[in-house]
This record gives sequence, structure tokens and C-alpha cells, in this order.
Amino acid sequence: MTKLFVCDCNRTMPLDAKALGLAVHTSLCRQEVGQFLTALGEPEPIIVACTQERALFSELAEQSAKPLGAPLRFVNIRELAGWTQEAKKSTPKILALLALAEVPQADPVPVVNFESQGRLLIIGPAHQALPWAEKLGAALDISVLATEAGALPLNRDFPIYSGVVSSLAGFLGQFTVEWNLINPIDPEMCTRCGACVTACPEDAIDASFQINLARCQSHRACVTACAGIGAIQFDRPDTLRSGEFDLIMDLRANTGMPMSQTPQGYLAPGVDPFEQALAASKLLGLVGEFEKPKYFVYNEKICAHGRNGLTGCSACIDVCSTAAIQSVFKNGQGQVAVNPNLCMGCGACSTVCPSGAMRYNYPSVSHQGLQLKALSKTYANEIARTNLAASAPTLLLHSHTEGLQLIESLGRAAHLQAKNYEGLPSFVLPLGLENIASTGIELWLGALSFGFAEVKLLLTGNEDPAYRQALAQQVALGNAVLQAYGLNLNSSETRISMIEAHSDDDLETVSKALGILRKRGALPTLGAPASFGLANQKRETLEAVLTYFERQAKTSLPTEGAVLPTPSLFGGLAIDQAACTLCMSCVGSCPEGALLDNPDEPKLSFLEKQCVQCGLCVQTCPENALQLVPRLLSVEQRKQKVILNETLPYHCISCGKAFGTLKMVELMLGRLGTHEAFSGAAQNRLKMCSDCRVVDMMKDV
Repeated sequence: MTKLFVCDCNRTMPLDAKALGLAVHTSLCRQEVGQFLTALGEPEPIIVACTQERALFSELAEQSAKPLGAPLRFVNIRELAGWTQEAKKSTPKILALLALAEVPQADPVPVVNFESQGRLLIIGPAHQALPWAEKLGAALDISVLATEAGALPLNRDFPIYSGVVSSLAGFLGQFTVEWNLINPIDPEMCTRCGACVTACPEDAIDASFQINLARCQSHRACVTACAGIGAIQFDRPDTLRSGEFDLIMDLRANTGMPMSQTPQGYLAPGVDPFEQALAASKLLGLVGEFEKPKYFVYNEKICAHGRNGLTGCSACIDVCSTAAIQSVFKNGQGQVAVNPNLCMGCGACSTVCPSGAMRYNYPSVSHQGLQLKALSKTYANEIARTNLAASAPTLLLHSHTEGLQLIESLGRAAHLQAKNYEGLPSFVLPLGLENIASTGIELWLGALSFGFAEVKLLLTGNEDPAYRQALAQQVALGNAVLQAYGLNLNSSETRISMIEAHSDDDLETVSKALGILRKRGALPTLGAPASFGLANQKRETLEAVLTYFERQAKTSLPTEGAVLPTPSLFGGLAIDQAACTLCMSCVGSCPEGALLDNPDEPKLSFLEKQCVQCGLCVQTCPENALQLVPRLLSVEQRKQKVILNETLPYHCISCGKAFGTLKMVELMLGRLGTHEAFSGAAQNRLKMCSDCRVVDMMKDV
């Protein structure tokens, strides 16, 4: 049994102890803290409904003489419910949030390890890079790559290179940098003795120990002066240099890693001194051994990336903002490879994956299904118990970081400035995600099946543009599915939508959106909540959802299917039977087993339930006879195997064995019949099976 501590924060929340079925404290973090201390010695897990004093309660738990049997957990009911305009109506929501906190934690996932020994490369103009090298040199193993010349220190306390970066790749503990040495003086070899400076008649060399090529007249006196050292070469055959580092501090205006989310260990503050100072502070904490979750699970067997050397679905590669996913072809079969060290856990790859081959695992969809059921069931039970007007909750999905910060800031503003800001309405239940991009239609449609009336996605403006586009496409697809069953509200209001803030402190945009919700009120649910659970297999979950939707449908699907937007993970195939030769190339290219041949007769069949609309069959067809048709058929129709094309077999004119199709042989005769190799009687060989053709050719030898 879990021990719950609920506090009304010095009577600023109108909490009903009787309705909650719990004792309500007034100053748990101060005068009543003794009751919390007493509970620390008991075996029950503890949940504290206060996040403001998380640090205090955690410290008290650490100091307890008896270790806790389970980690201390926290839930915020103040900013999310008790400090809103509808606080007095929020008891069902508060109970739902407490129930969510009691859901067992997700199973642990594998971890990805990093090791950094503090080998830092500072890239940038010498006048900026060198001062930072001197400041950080006591704590880190420093190297400098000067992209612009500047006065060099005479003491060689750390390596100083010069040149232009040609490639930069890697992650914390394993960065590889390549650069081209473009100046005749190699600072790696230069002893800074100054002999070249004295010898140069044009004063083209100064304290930077780099030659100003615009002033140099090629007297080469510097080369003679440096003969014993050999640091100066005007015709250097090899200018490429490389090095391996644990950390990168990039001070250039244009960074060397263009992806929107750069790897851990790569900090690019640019030319701003304040940002440089912040980066330097972070670098000091990036020495040692580190680990992070492995966010994804990849099943290559159902991946629709490529077949026969052709690329089909590349949605995960296109959406990845860290360049962690790469295309890999081996023996003609295409897969994707994910570098877990580069993966930042956004989950967008799983959101756009049509087959479910790429699955987000932190937490899994099945665990999120348990969270959704805890929220919706608890809320519905309290509504029914108190005979309140029937209403279904709205699910508000947000990120654990920026999204939660925005919601909590709005809750505080609604408490202190109720006339200017709207808090969360009593029927809006928030659920945090590791990243808002990690959620897709299987979760949204599953939530609607569990009793939620609508799903809102809170975007804070920090998302990569590719994420926003992917979410917008998925929202359009989800609403199209609902519209096909007549389950959307009306043409102007859909059950799945986004609240798009411009930044993580854009209270006005979110407040306005919540105000519209509160004024409108709660919406009706689709029907009685579904009993199925969300499966980790995407297609399995979606099939269960579609079955539920058919039972709740207000309209029937057209026989030919409801049209869906692209990209779609549901759909069929249109075939030009006149062009199709039944060569079955499409069957071999289909990674999901949606296209089937018949070993006994020339017949091409299709199972729409298996199709993920990857397009590999369209690209493979030599006759351009296939076309994708994004649509939604009934569950029963999608299960049925249908014949796309069939024809009569063609029998060998010599032995009578079937060896092809009538259409294929006719096409072959039309294309090859005029070739001199098959002129006259030899044309009959085209009508023979391979064995009889060889026998006939041997007769002429």
C-alpha cells in the first residue's frame, strides 16, 4: 500500500479531504514535516504531492536511518489543478494524477556508455581559443586548432594546430577531427625560436608564426633559417591532419556539425563570450564515465527501408535531427543502422515508422498504455461516483522538460494573475513524455479508445522543424482515420490537435488555447472505454484501435475505402493489369508479405492489412504497373486476400510444361521476335522452356 502525502500549500488550494479520501496537510514541508519523517521508517512506498519542495523531502529521505523500500516519488497537483480557475472542480483530476503516480515505474532499459578522459579540442580564432585554453588547461587535456592566426604563447604548454576543418564526427569520448594545414609553417613542429621572423625580408611573419602569404615574395629566407627544424614547407605534399578527442569546444561563427541536435560532448557557443563561459563550465563536468538510456528498439525483419538495392521507406533517416540513423545495404537488402551514442532520445523515428520496426522504448508504448488507463479510469470513476455531469477528459501530452516547465509557469501565473492567465481546465489531464516527438497515432488513437475525448500536443517552440512537420502529418492522418468513421467532432474541430507555443515561456499562446477549452467545456467520449492494452508492436495496436472504432462508428466506410492523406501507413495498391506481366518482382521486393504469388498458377494476390505503403513494389515493378493508394478499408476487408492480377500459364511447345505466363511470352515475342538470333525457325525457341531451348540449340551444332 502506497503512503500518499497531500498538502494544500498553506490553504491556497481548495482540497476536499473527504472526496480525496486522504488526510490533507497544510504545511507538510514545515510544521507537519514530522509526519513525513515518521513515514520514512515504514515499509510502504511514499508519494508526495508536492514538487516545489522535492529537494527538501529527498534530502530528508537520504538522511533517514532506515533506507527506503522504493524510490521517493513526487506529483504536482498544485500548478496542474489546485491553482487553476477550476480548482474546486478538479478533484477527479487530482485523483487521476495521484493514480498516475502510483503506476509502477517502467522496466529498465539497456544503457549506452560513454568515457571521457578530458581531451578537449578548442576550435576557433587564436585570439579567442588560446585564452580559453589557458583557463581550462589546469583541469583538462587541451589542444587548440586555430582557424585564424593570432599571437602564440612562447611556452608550449599544449598542442596548437592551424588550418581549416575538413570533417568533424563522433560523440562524447570519441570525436574524430580532420583539418587541412594551409600555411607553410606547421605549428606542431615550430619551436617559436623567431629565426624565421628575423630572416623574412618582407616582415610577412609575426608572433603568430604563420606566414602572411599576401605579403610573401617567395624569397624563402625563412626556409633556410628553419632548415634545422623543418617546420616550414611551401610545397608540402601532405596537408591533411587528424586527431581524436573526447570533447569539442567550437568557437567558430559557423559550427562544424550542422545537425539541429549536436552530440553530447560537442559544445558550440560561437563567438558570444557569455555563451563561451557557459560552455566552459559544462565541459568541466564532462570528464569520467557516463551512461544514458538506449531509447530505441529496432526490428530489422519488418523494416521497409530497402530491397533489391532499391530504397523504399526512409522516414526515420529523414526525421532524425542528430544524424544517428544511416542507410545500410548488404547483398541488396536495405536496413538502417542507429548509433546509440548519437541518439538523443527524441523518438521521432518511431513516430514516423510505418511498420513499427523502429520502436521507442523509454518508456514503451505498453507502459504508456497503463498510464493512460490509470488516468482515464480514475477520472471516470470519480465522475460517476459523484454524479457529476458526464464529461470525458482531454489528454494533454507534453515533454518532461520544456513542456512541463511551461505548464507549471502558467499554473503559477493563473494563481497570482487569474484575470490575465488561464490554468489547466479541470478536465485536461497532462501526461509527460521524454520528448513530444516520441508520440504517434497509436498512442493518440489508443487514448481515445480508453475514454479520452481528445488529445492535445503541447509544442514549446524548441522542437526541430522536422519534428513539427512529422507530428503535423501524423495528426492529419489520425484525424482522417477518425473522420472516416464519423468520430471527429465537426469540420472545424478535431479530436487530435496541437497547441504551438513560440517558446518555452510563451504563456500567452498556451493561456489563450486553454481559455478556449475552458469556455467550450469537456467533449463527449467515443463510447465505452476499450478493454485492450497498447502493444509494443505498432501495427498490432492500430488493428485493435481500428476494430474498436468500427464498433463506435457513426458512418460506414465506403466499399472502395476512405481516402487518407500521404504519408500514410494504411493503404492499398492500384494495378494496371494490361501492363503487368506477372513477373512477380513486386512479391520479392515486399518486406511485409503484403504481396503474394501462387506457386501453381500465375496469380498475384494482395493482403492490405500487411501493407505499410513503403513503395518498394512501385519502384521495383519493371512495367510501372503499380501505384500506392492511401486509404482505409474496413477491418474485415483489410484481412481478405484479394487477387490483383492473374493470367493463363504458357506451356512449352516442345514438352508441354508450364514455364511462364501467356502475357509474358507474348511480350517477349514482341520485343525479341525481330532480333536476328531468333529469326525464322529459331523464334520457336522463345516459346520453349529453358531445357527444351538448350536441346533445340544443340541440334544446330
